[in-house]
Amino acid sequence: MTKVIAINGSPRRDGNTSILMRHIIEELEKEGITTEEVNLGGCVARGCTACMKCRENQDGHCVFDDDTVNTCIDKMVEADGIILGSPVYFLDVTAEMKGLIDRAGFVAMANRDLFQRKVGVAVTVMRRAGATAALNTMINFMVFSGMIIPGKPVIGLGREIGAVNRDEEGIGRAHDTGKNMAWLLKALEASRES
Repeated sequence: MTKVIAINGSPRRDGNTSILMRHIIEELEKEGITTEEVNLGGCVARGCTACMKCRENQDGHCVFDDDTVNTCIDKMVEADGIILGSPVYFLDVTAEMKGLIDRAGFVAMANRDLFQRKVGVAVTVMRRAGATAALNTMINFMVFSGMIIPGKPVIGLGREIGAVNRDEEGIGRAHDTGKNMAWLLKALEASRES
């Protein structure tokens, strides 16, 4: 069964990033794809210390096991597709998302490219600026991890919770991206079965 994990790096559990991600999820679920949402809000996802223990241990985990990062890594490994979402904070992703990306990326690389050939989508919501930098941070992680990106990243506009619902173009892009992601996941599943 095809599965997608959606990781929301926003401190607001049901904020604009979550709303936009749910539009993608809606399209995936229409196609029978199982989804799970994980929220990093309220979790401390410390940055990587480059201690190299993940390379030494070769167990698919970060040596620091006092936050949610290893749980997220496990879910990402099990999934066929990964959605990363973050609002723009000071012209980039949130600290929680950056901590996850740095540590998960290092662990994946040190353990035979754990995320290679997974389908990846990036989502961000901004008020005025910074969407490109935030998307680049998430997309660069995906590209460096050997993931496949189906089309356009998703950008939404909004500040107060729910404001993204007025961004018709952003919501339309989310639905298109969900359809593209579902199509690619199904094509990859069919190729594995043949």
